[in-house]
Amino acid sequence: MEYLHSLLKFAVNMGASDVHVKPEHHATIRISGELFPVQVDPPTKEQVEEIVKVMLPKHLESRLEREKEADFSYIDPALGRFRVNVFYQRGLLSFAMRYVKTKVPSFKELNLPEQLGSIAKAERGIILVTGPTGCGKSSTLAAMVQYINENEKCHIITLEDPIEYIFEDKQSIIEQREIGLDTLSFERALVHVMRQDPDVIMIGEMRDSQSFMAALAAADTGHLVITTLHTTTASSAIGRTLDFFPAHERDQIRRQIASNLRAVVCQRLVPSIAGSVVPAVEIMINSPTVRKFLEQNLLDKLAAAIETSTDGGMQTFNQALFNLVKAKAITEEEALNKATNPEALKMNFRGIFLDESRRILAND
Repeated sequence: MEYLHSLLKFAVNMGASDVHVKPEHHATIRISGELFPVQVDPPTKEQVEEIVKVMLPKHLESRLEREKEADFSYIDPALGRFRVNVFYQRGLLSFAMRYVKTKVPSFKELNLPEQLGSIAKAERGIILVTGPTGCGKSSTLAAMVQYINENEKCHIITLEDPIEYIFEDKQSIIEQREIGLDTLSFERALVHVMRQDPDVIMIGEMRDSQSFMAALAAADTGHLVITTLHTTTASSAIGRTLDFFPAHERDQIRRQIASNLRAVVCQRLVPSIAGSVVPAVEIMINSPTVRKFLEQNLLDKLAAAIETSTDGGMQTFNQALFNLVKAKAITEEEALNKATNPEALKMNFRGIFLDESRRILAND
């Protein structure tokens, strides 16, 4: 374990977000989105197996053996908390670790739009935080829960796999339940959570139709549900959730989403001029226009609705990236690399703003 502690200490001191370890290869750390090999002797197969044996919680030993992978949290007393995924590759145990800062971040510390505060104040409904793997969804989710914790008197229950941030009760009371340790599964926890008198339910990740139906049921009965989903844009989140269901059920589910959705927040991390990363955030709020498009199955018009509703607190990725460049937080080059529509953004930088989205909506 001396190898692991030294590696983690080096990673934390270097400001790394992630650590990757596999036998007979140099460990690799990720700093500001880039991977760097650590120039120390590679661990042997036996070393990696011993490290995993020590780190792995007892209740997950059978899962690793059965499913060949497992997620859990690991705490180094001197360094803090890490999120761990252990898995097999080429028949050998390997693992990835993400450093979890002990302090729950605020919107300001994460460079997130203030608009997320008003979204988090919703009394009921579903808030989806979306984006690709490694884009900071968990941190944004935590910041929203902490905002509620500091500003509202609520009973908050989180369902996480594993627990990443540790919350302390402020205005609210919070119970955090880790899958596998405090409950057997997301499905079982969601069945019973309604009997625990929650006001807010935070679900670490939406994974299947069963969990999404439970979330819809909770929202429909007056609760606020905050969860994450893997999508590349805010508007595509609806189609992604519908993919959980067979074709004959999708019309009904889409209408339920139209009634219960509060907002979709989608983010991408962009290398900043300062040398770190900043989030570009797309926001879709369930306005009357968005709700109408959901009810009428006009999902292809959602992107246009977002682009033309900046006064209502919405913004597209292109608009977010344009504002970050204007604020001198990122370069035009990085903005174009992350843009949904690079050609349109390039025109924006030249002072040209087409009114195509308004034309699309007018033709409805």
